[in-house]
Amino acid sequence: MDQAFIWESANDGLCSLKDYPYTSGKTGATGKSCLSSSCQVVPGSRVESHTDVLSTDHALMAAIVQQPVSVAIEADQSTFQFYSSGVMTQPCGTNLDHGVLAVGYGTSEDGIDYYKIKNSWGSTWGEEGYIRLERGGSQERGQCGILSTPSYPNMV
Repeated sequence: MDQAFIWESANDGLCSLKDYPYTSGKTGATGKSCLSSSCQVVPGSRVESHTDVLSTDHALMAAIVQQPVSVAIEADQSTFQFYSSGVMTQPCGTNLDHGVLAVGYGTSEDGIDYYKIKNSWGSTWGEEGYIRLERGGSQERGQCGILSTPSYPNMV
């Protein structure tokens, strides 16, 4: 995500989703094709810089309290891909291959600490497009590598 923040900081701002819709790399499906090579810049979307968050649960939670945080995870494992609900506690690796957004954290009713993660695979995946990944578990870099490279943009 840092490379995207660096690129965007050299430009004027972000396009809206309707100007630049998501296209699946697997199926090629998209809502509409890109209508032009330019877009209407969303006001307040220019990235001035970015902040890398220390790779600890405490630092990531402190950052999430302030704003959503971009994180990279390993998402190519079946435990992640076929997730449907609850706190995912199964090992899923740390070979980072997917960018997602950490939007919250908490403790489940059965006492498992977790991060709430927004995925880009649509509302039919997981818990309406979200997954709860175990927080503070046995994986050194966090569940699915979540603690490897957290960062967030500083907007102008």
